Amino acid sequence: MPTDIEIAQRAKMKPAMELARDLGIEEDEVELYGKYKAKISLNVYRRLQDKPDGKLILVTAITPTPAGEGKTTTSVGLTDGLARLGKKVMVCLREPSLGPSFGIKGGAAGGGYAQVVPMEDINLHFTGDIHAVTYAHNLLAAMVDNHLQQGNELGLDPRTITWRRVIDLNDRALRYTVIGLGGKANGVPRETGFDISVASEVMACLCLASDLMDLKERFRRIVVGYTYDGRPVTAGDLEAQGAMALLMKDAIKPNLVQTLENTPAFVHGGPFANIAHGCNSITATKTALKLADYVVTEAGFGADLGAEKFFDVKCRYGGLKPDVAVIVATVRALKMHGGVPKSDLAQENLAALEAGFANLEKHIENVGKFGVPAVVAINAFPTDTERELNLLYDLCTRAGAEVALSEVWAKGGAGGIELAQKVLKTIETKPSNFRFLYELDLPIKDKIHKIATEIYGADGVNYTAEAEKAIANFTAIGYGNLPVVMAKTQYSLSDDMTKLGRPRNFSITVREVRLSAGAGFIVPITGAIMTMPGLPKRPAACNIDIDANGVITGLF
Repeated sequence: MPTDIEIAQRAKMKPAMELARDLGIEEDEVELYGKYKAKISLNVYRRLQDKPDGKLILVTAITPTPAGEGKTTTSVGLTDGLARLGKKVMVCLREPSLGPSFGIKGGAAGGGYAQVVPMEDINLHFTGDIHAVTYAHNLLAAMVDNHLQQGNELGLDPRTITWRRVIDLNDRALRYTVIGLGGKANGVPRETGFDISVASEVMACLCLASDLMDLKERFRRIVVGYTYDGRPVTAGDLEAQGAMALLMKDAIKPNLVQTLENTPAFVHGGPFANIAHGCNSITATKTALKLADYVVTEAGFGADLGAEKFFDVKCRYGGLKPDVAVIVATVRALKMHGGVPKSDLAQENLAALEAGFANLEKHIENVGKFGVPAVVAINAFPTDTERELNLLYDLCTRAGAEVALSEVWAKGGAGGIELAQKVLKTIETKPSNFRFLYELDLPIKDKIHKIATEIYGADGVNYTAEAEKAIANFTAIGYGNLPVVMAKTQYSLSDDMTKLGRPRNFSITVREVRLSAGAGFIVPITGAIMTMPGLPKRPAACNIDIDANGVITGLF
């Protein structure tokens, strides 16, 4: 089978203007970025705001493993499957970051015959949104340090500054830095560091904002540090929000591209799924719901992280009501959750599969806690045996979920028709009774406890003295009613990445709590969360190349 990039390069794409026209978007609402990419004006949503929304389909997954799950690939293939059934459908995905594309993870445009294209552009600079995030973020950082240099009228304590700098590359050498060296003319010396751009609160703000003015207001609320007497200092105090919003005036507009089968796609925004909510932008999703009868979107990592944040944060801020959740699983990954090492996953092992099913079963239960019906998508691998697939079908049915085999990687939309039919059947026969897990007026610790015990299955929550102090402070200064975005390892339902399957008899420990006042959430941190990845011994960049004819190789 050809590589992902070879398949993408052979795609017969529709011009973006034609895609837009088919969706009912007017010509003056389209800003072309070449022939096959376009930004769509926010006026589209305003023009269509009285039109009923389409059905919203969330794609989530089991707890990730090195065996692979295929959430984006399934999202794209399901969308193409719905299109083959004659449905007017769109897919809404996050934008890939350059760091992982050149690191170890690779891009994020799907795979096989279920991809969004132009794949090379999407995985590289695309329409410049992440660069805009980088510069808006770093403008605020420069204004913070300039304020210190110019007399520090606000009394900002340099030791409390939380606003670091960002760059969209994996560069571990920048995690911790000292700036302002070289004498008085070069600034105030202090310790700081860099995060990857998609970890920026600016990105989280972009993806939760309803329009440019809402984005500017979120920027105004960003807390960069504290005064010597403990008062929060905001971007608004530094008068930075207007210039930051100006840099984001185009980035806030959704990007229109397409799948390999010419189904329209919005690829827009890309916040971290740990320290942020891990979903594409509200503007893209809400606009798509006016343009299509069915909208497929995804959330980062497993359902304990991505889906919970999609429901409790994105849906809350966006006024969204999901109709069904698709939980992606593979036989291989479930066997790994059942104790099989990666090297032995090709061998049939029904006992391990049944043991590992406990992880999928918990995710089915978790989706149900939000009142949303679930469909399990079994992402097929050539090593799956008939007995393993039959067992998994039976286990899912007994757990109360519809289940379908997904062969979209190898067959594109044709391999997603069974899944699409099950999704449509579920929407028609099992109405969603969507609800949030918690109300915002609950104290911060009660919200954390509810997520930890009900979603992760923990017995309770422990707090370090530092975390206790932060929670008390955030509550005292008026941030206690914000939703919670838990930062936890994606590799386990617990906060210990070595505990696979469905761990029991454990507690989680919150070691630190951060504030994202602009985006509008509190971030309790469990374990060690990396906001600036490093490169592996042999980065993907070593295999990426371009020839004299402009043909790119090695990108995946």
